[in-house]
Amino acid sequence: MPGPVQSIERAAAILRLLARGSGRLGVGEIASALDLAKGTAHGILRTLQRVGFVEQDRATGKYQLGAALLHLGTSYLDVNELRSRAINWADALAARSGEAVHIGTPLEGKVLVVHHVFRPDDTLQTLDVGALLPPHASALGKVLLAFDNGLALTVQRAELPAFTHRTITDPKVLARTLAGVREAGWAHETEEAVPGDASIAAPIRGFGGLVVGAIGISGAMERICDGRGQPDPTLVTYVRDAARAVSRDLGAARW
Repeated sequence: MPGPVQSIERAAAILRLLARGSGRLGVGEIASALDLAKGTAHGILRTLQRVGFVEQDRATGKYQLGAALLHLGTSYLDVNELRSRAINWADALAARSGEAVHIGTPLEGKVLVVHHVFRPDDTLQTLDVGALLPPHASALGKVLLAFDNGLALTVQRAELPAFTHRTITDPKVLARTLAGVREAGWAHETEEAVPGDASIAAPIRGFGGLVVGAIGISGAMERICDGRGQPDPTLVTYVRDAARAVSRDLGAARW
């Protein structure tokens, strides 16, 4: 059997780097990140540009993913488009709520965090981009499960691991919870993944109303919830407003 083609592997690595990064990178940045000679990286980028897989910004000379990838339906482009459309709204949501903001999409039965805005204070925080969250124990995941029957069936047929005593582990209970999420238009979890933490999330929709991701806030339970342990209505409104704003930018009709 023939071995791997190195140039294709390197091209794929460049596309992945552009997809998960800021979206625009220079030749030197790409070469350094992938441990390539600058000339090698430039040659691959020029080839990718010719076939429409990357585009070069005329003002800065930096590269980003190209429109031709739209026709391939790759998850990498979807993630990059979602993140680029949501960045400003995610920053605004963090400022309004005072909490950390995450944007997630489904990946192999989990929730992939594709964007993370730190809580706007001086506390030490760790970047969660690339982290995989349990869909049944996170607000982001509940939103994605509620609006994706295929994903929901896959998760419900598998074991639902318990992370705390509040984690939903019964598929029937999860099904009822997801029905409530669809009716309400948003989801929450309280100490289901991490003791003392809570989160609120709402769906991000694209063309035709299809749910393509979820945006939410997370933080200490005493800040996210009221004295009865219920999500703060003001924070719910902030999250839903942000989700609608991102959805409009992605071409969804108003709802």
